[in-house]
Amino acid sequence: MNGLGRLLGHTFDSLRIRNYRLYFVGQVVSVSGSWMQRVAQAWLVYHLSGSGLALGVVTGLQFLPVLVAGAWGGVLADRFDKRRLLLLTQTAMGLLALALGLLTISGLVQLWMVYLLALALGVVTASDNPARQAFVMELVGRSHVMNAVSLNSAVFTLARIVGPAVAGLLINAVGTGWCFLVNALSFGGVLVALAAMRRQELLPWEPSDRSRGGVLEGLRYAWSSLDLRVPLLLMAVVGTLALNFSVILPLMASQTFHGDAGTYGLLFSTLGVGSLLGALITAGRREPSRRLLLLSLLAFGLFMLAAAVAPSLWLELAMLVPLGVAAVIFQATSNSTLQVNTDPALRGRVMALYSVVFMGTTPIGAPIVGLVSQAAGPRAGLALGGAAVLLTVAAFGLWSARRARRGEGQLPAEDEDRAGIAGPVLRG
Repeated sequence: MNGLGRLLGHTFDSLRIRNYRLYFVGQVVSVSGSWMQRVAQAWLVYHLSGSGLALGVVTGLQFLPVLVAGAWGGVLADRFDKRRLLLLTQTAMGLLALALGLLTISGLVQLWMVYLLALALGVVTASDNPARQAFVMELVGRSHVMNAVSLNSAVFTLARIVGPAVAGLLINAVGTGWCFLVNALSFGGVLVALAAMRRQELLPWEPSDRSRGGVLEGLRYAWSSLDLRVPLLLMAVVGTLALNFSVILPLMASQTFHGDAGTYGLLFSTLGVGSLLGALITAGRREPSRRLLLLSLLAFGLFMLAAAVAPSLWLELAMLVPLGVAAVIFQATSNSTLQVNTDPALRGRVMALYSVVFMGTTPIGAPIVGLVSQAAGPRAGLALGGAAVLLTVAAFGLWSARRARRGEGQLPAEDEDRAGIAGPVLRG
């Protein structure tokens, strides 16, 4: 109990910092709206096309700019004031949501319009996400970064519970268009929070010297460090083939369990319950650990395969909870590992690479998973992701064992102690 008490005692440390507290509350409002839009957009595309491939295409288009230009977004985050950059990007996202909402409610919306607005949202996201990721360190500092990253994940996953559930109700009651309008209004939360921050309480920040290079310098730096290279490579596989729930779950709701938008919202919200639990567990840890990274990834793959074969809706929901736990712990641990091991002058570029492998790989993976799900059923889409994750864990395990035999892969004793490996590390 003492260990559990210490773990819980650190869970909300970052909320003692006023600027982060404002940011946290703003994100609760804004991200809930974003999840409403994500669910409504997928349902709208499925309604307009009836195609799993179309779901994969719209998801791919939304993240294609992150793949193509996300690294340059990191350069912007390193060279410009992140708070001001976020004010611009969040405003643009709100306007795009407003446009989609008005088109949908008016009955003028067509599939190509959804594609175009999804692509435009991706262009803004390519600059927004690296700035948001790197801004965390300026808000809380190194000693609280894992806690803040985990609480951000908690916001994201709490929104995954609330947003899809509300979206399902709104879609059934008044249609998809109102979800987009609510999302447009929700961006006001984060804009107010950013405007209300005390700039003097942000950690000192100096623009990156142009002599430090641009995208290539960030790539060289990330590849040169094992602590950066490993999380990025693992996340590349996960982001490409495993994190495609917006493609698979609408098909699961409709084709596998013969449900409606409410069933779809229930599936997404249940996944969010697990994700919230995982985020709160991770928030109680002081430092990320390599072992935690791999254990959570292993659990993620196993529960993804279990979800692929669950014979009933209730068993599917039961599998989605630990699947969400494992997924968020892996994501939060990867993110924190990168944050604490990166030179501040290059943090924007490194976190941009994280965005590229986390979201930017979606244009590659989403159409693949959509085609597999359409041809062989959504269970096959889940199985593909689970198998890819487990093969990645096995490959990394073999590589680590070879390094250990050569005396290259041992984690120093002080790092083992700092990581708290003997403590509670259950990650689904």
